Amino acid sequence: MLVDMLKRRSMRYFLHTILMIFVSVSLWAQSNSEVQLANHYFQQGEYDKAFLLYEKLEKNSRNIPLIHENYFQLMLLTGRLEKAEKYIEKVNKKFPANILYQIDKGIVYQQQDKKNEAKKQFEKIIDFATDDPFKTRIAAQHFTKNQLYGYANETYRLSRKKMKDPRAYSIQMASIYRLLNEKQNMINEYLNYVNQFPNNLRSVKNILQNVLRDEDDLALFEQMMYDKVQQAPNNTLYNELLVWVNVQRKNFYSAFIQARALDKRNKLNGNQLMQIGQIAMQNKDYKNAISIFEYVIKQYEGTVNYQISRRLIITCREEMVKNSYPVDEKQIRTLIKDYRNLVADIGLNQNTAEALRSEALLYAFYLNQHDSAIAILKKIISQRNISKSIVNRSKLDLGDIYLLTGQPWESTLLYSQVEKSSKDTPIAYEAKLRNAKLAYYRGDFALAQSHLDILKLATSREIANDAMALSLLIKDNTRLDTSDVAMKTFADVDLLIFQNKKKEAYTKLEELKFKFPDHPLFDEIIYRQATLKMEMGDFENAVLLLQQLVDKYGEDILGDDAMFLMATIYDDQLSDKEKALEIYQSFLKRYPGSNKAAEARRRFRKLRGDFM
Repeated sequence: MLVDMLKRRSMRYFLHTILMIFVSVSLWAQSNSEVQLANHYFQQGEYDKAFLLYEKLEKNSRNIPLIHENYFQLMLLTGRLEKAEKYIEKVNKKFPANILYQIDKGIVYQQQDKKNEAKKQFEKIIDFATDDPFKTRIAAQHFTKNQLYGYANETYRLSRKKMKDPRAYSIQMASIYRLLNEKQNMINEYLNYVNQFPNNLRSVKNILQNVLRDEDDLALFEQMMYDKVQQAPNNTLYNELLVWVNVQRKNFYSAFIQARALDKRNKLNGNQLMQIGQIAMQNKDYKNAISIFEYVIKQYEGTVNYQISRRLIITCREEMVKNSYPVDEKQIRTLIKDYRNLVADIGLNQNTAEALRSEALLYAFYLNQHDSAIAILKKIISQRNISKSIVNRSKLDLGDIYLLTGQPWESTLLYSQVEKSSKDTPIAYEAKLRNAKLAYYRGDFALAQSHLDILKLATSREIANDAMALSLLIKDNTRLDTSDVAMKTFADVDLLIFQNKKKEAYTKLEELKFKFPDHPLFDEIIYRQATLKMEMGDFENAVLLLQQLVDKYGEDILGDDAMFLMATIYDDQLSDKEKALEIYQSFLKRYPGSNKAAEARRRFRKLRGDFM
């Protein structure tokens, strides 16, 4: 009997326990569902519905962590400040150790314009939180989230003082100074950080590149680095950053001077110098690039950098010759001789194969010696010890030369070979772009467009931009002209320009202007004529054509290109600095959003003598 009775009591207790658990779970599920619904109302802007639900949920303290952020913001947004004050008092009594709720109490005071009370509350929290690094971070992050940047900064500063560690929280304080737009303090904190963690220098450079966009900011940073170098001459970090800032400002010779010292001290074998020289090349500062490569040749004879530098010096000179209009044929022949001597001295390898490619292209595009060019490229392609990338580039070059000689089917065959052999790589996209241009030259705009639609998504920004530009040219000028006669003639002109037949191209453009005076292509025609005149050395007429384009079509897509080119002709070719300065200034006012604005601003400041 007793055993049975105990069993029955045990069973009743078990069932009661199960029932209580079931009820608790059900209540929690119901409560959680209401929390989700209230949050949904809040996010949708249905504040009255949200408030009623939150007010109900607030009564159960277990719901507070789930609803607090939205509920508190809702009360502030809807002006329920008395309710917010009562609520936050209650919450702080229930959760006295929660720093976030204590900060929110100060925020209520702020909203009520009780500035002294808010200040006292925040200072009390800061004094309490800064005894512990974890609490410091929690408090500072909540201050920052609520745009109380000064209090966030004070939290880190006081904790740093208590820890007796002047470099603690450097990256966090740098971020706050960035939000406050206090550039000098921000820079100092990033320097604090990178001195602790020198392996993160690249990350800091990336951050600074995004933050220090104005020339004034870069000038400030450069001056700060010179001061730091004087204060700590053995800390090469500041020399590294001086190299970086001079590259950002495109002061490549100054970057070279700093990098040269680092190169000697750290035995870098000229690697960083090579990077600076190549960046200078990309920015068309060929004179300073040559100076850098000459230094590498002198210091590192017999190394790979020596071989590359010898080739790049000739390449720099080649670019200078090709951009001095009209191009001097004697200088082209000198370049070919220099490339040939380089290969003879060093032999044919990965580095000198690029020299052979350059030699072939000079023969083809400037001397019309197509057979010599073809023979050189076939020689590169047949070599077993040459990398696939150089072979592929040589195939693209060979395809271009077949296009010069009127063999487009040979061209497309080579382009397609490269595209198939290196799928989804930059060179494959480059091959597809060449096929698109080939279709465009032939007047097959539908085929060209099918290639270009794919290339707009290419990972290479340059290729994607080129594809977008050609696609827009085709679309904008065939939409209203169903016959495509003007556009096909214009494509013929572009082929002539590619083949370096400048006079024929110019004459055909004149015919186009006469036949289609009202065609949408008219601004494109003028721009092509202006660039042809410039390349033929007729700078005065080039400027007149560009001025005509700016006056009549200045608000169209080529307006900024035309005005910028006009300024560079006055700057680089006619040496009329005052006129160039005037046009750059007008350009920056008229086209502040142009992708050429940064370069125009740099050139303008250089001509004016700023920061140099």
